[in-house]
Amino acid sequence: MRRFTPSPYLLLVLVALFWAGNSVLARSVRLEVPPLGLSFWRWVVAGAVLMPFVWRDMLAIWPLVRANLGQILLLSVLGVSNFNTFLYLGLQTTTAANAVLLLSVTPLVIIVCSRLLLGTAIGLRQGIGIAASLLGVLVIIARGELVHLLEFNLSSGDLWVLAAVFSWGFYSVLLKRRPAGFDGMPFLGYTIAFGTAFILPLYLWEVASGVSMHLTSTTLLSVLYVALFASILAYLFWNHAVERVGPNRAGQFVHLIPVFGSLMSVLLLGERLWLYHLVGILLVAAGIVLATLWSPDSGR
Repeated sequence: MRRFTPSPYLLLVLVALFWAGNSVLARSVRLEVPPLGLSFWRWVVAGAVLMPFVWRDMLAIWPLVRANLGQILLLSVLGVSNFNTFLYLGLQTTTAANAVLLLSVTPLVIIVCSRLLLGTAIGLRQGIGIAASLLGVLVIIARGELVHLLEFNLSSGDLWVLAAVFSWGFYSVLLKRRPAGFDGMPFLGYTIAFGTAFILPLYLWEVASGVSMHLTSTTLLSVLYVALFASILAYLFWNHAVERVGPNRAGQFVHLIPVFGSLMSVLLLGERLWLYHLVGILLVAAGIVLATLWSPDSGR
């Protein structure tokens, strides 16, 4: 009997949907769930769900992990510790609509990281696409007014989200360099374990500062969503898709996040889409088309 293998492109669409929900949810519960608490408990719950199914496989590949510990720790920090923590910090002061739009520059960041780390060539059309997408990001974070850039009046939340984007870009490209045989569930198990360990001292600092998360139905459901859908499923789907189609081609699907996220933020949070959002979307989308869809082999 032939084994069913889902399309990597379907998996990437689901990843975009799950991560759009992650951004909208984190924005909506920001007053009840502090950012470091959400990041920490997200991965604690995800790890608790995953470990019973994967700990034996993790033990079996420990020699491989020990031999490549530095590389694996770096992947854990970039993909688990940094990305979500930076995103949640950003959502304290920027809107969900802004966050998901800023996340849409991720494909271009991945292309740049591929050039720096893997030596992937960047053609003229790709360079124009990168410039167009970055211009779209500037339009979004300046909220359509040049004076905001001239006065350096940028939201700290926007900058945190951009930091998350760059961390994810490096993570996605470095996935191609992970040791052979270190993938799937054991890979996710180790990155969750190491990544959570790096978040722990920051979470303890947050609690010591007097900011804590109380157990309510809202906080419980929020943590369960980000742990199960935005963490376990999304990371498994993303890692698998990157392995099959390459980081550049997988990165194209991140631009679906603002589509899903903008709809969610309007429907669920009552946020308004402004003209500068639409301009930013068009510029980012045009940049992605130019930089990633023009070449038949651009995904590798």
